[in-house]
Amino acid sequence: MKKVLLFLLFCFAVGIICDAAPRRRKARRTRRAVKTVKHVAKPVKLSIHDADPFHTCEDTCAHVHGIDVSHYQNEVFWNAVGDDTNMAYVYLKCTEGSDNQDPLYLRNIELAHSHDLKVGSYHFFRPKVATQQQLRNFQIQCLPAEQDLIPMLDVETDAGMPTEQFCDSLTKMLTLIEEAYHQKPLVYTYRNFYNKHLQGRLEGYPLMIAMYSDEQPQLADGRDYIIWQYTCRGRLAGVKGEVDKSRIMGEHSLRELYYVR
Repeated sequence: MKKVLLFLLFCFAVGIICDAAPRRRKARRTRRAVKTVKHVAKPVKLSIHDADPFHTCEDTCAHVHGIDVSHYQNEVFWNAVGDDTNMAYVYLKCTEGSDNQDPLYLRNIELAHSHDLKVGSYHFFRPKVATQQQLRNFQIQCLPAEQDLIPMLDVETDAGMPTEQFCDSLTKMLTLIEEAYHQKPLVYTYRNFYNKHLQGRLEGYPLMIAMYSDEQPQLADGRDYIIWQYTCRGRLAGVKGEVDKSRIMGEHSLRELYYVR
């Protein structure tokens, strides 16, 4: 009886050892496999929106860069903008509609000039407001003698008007500005807004196109444009908070926008 019990215990022990051996070999293979796996980091492509906001494209490329500023930026320290950055030009909000005047425009244009920036002024267009009233409002603030760059018309809303009616109002406003300042104004708008409302309607007018993307905007009718506003979330020494940044495109130059008296 004792011999039988001893034989059974021996068989049981051998079975345990034989079962554990494959598991240990499998575990060793797994550990070796884990050790030999190479983790190759995927290259990270930084965009103009992901990079250090104080050192984006304008610090590392040859394009001519600028900003546009209104009272939403509050007080701007123009000495830092003019002396400590690579910005070459600035468009300042001047007026909006028939009676809205940017409260910081006069301060901004004086100080921006004093720090050697090329300065232009823009009017925010309200399609339902009488164009003559809008022009008068703009002329009160935007004095030709103070402009380095041609006037700009900011076109962002159709105010719910049918496209033909909206474009008729816009054409009248552009014509009035051209007659008053003796040169065609720069037209600012968004790519999608242009493609929806303005295709084929702004022939001869220089364009500034806004699209906040890593890829340059393409207009549906193939129109060329001089300036691309590539972000509304830029950061800049001398400006608290975020600011719109833009750059001159391709073979164009800032001289194309110089105000000719």
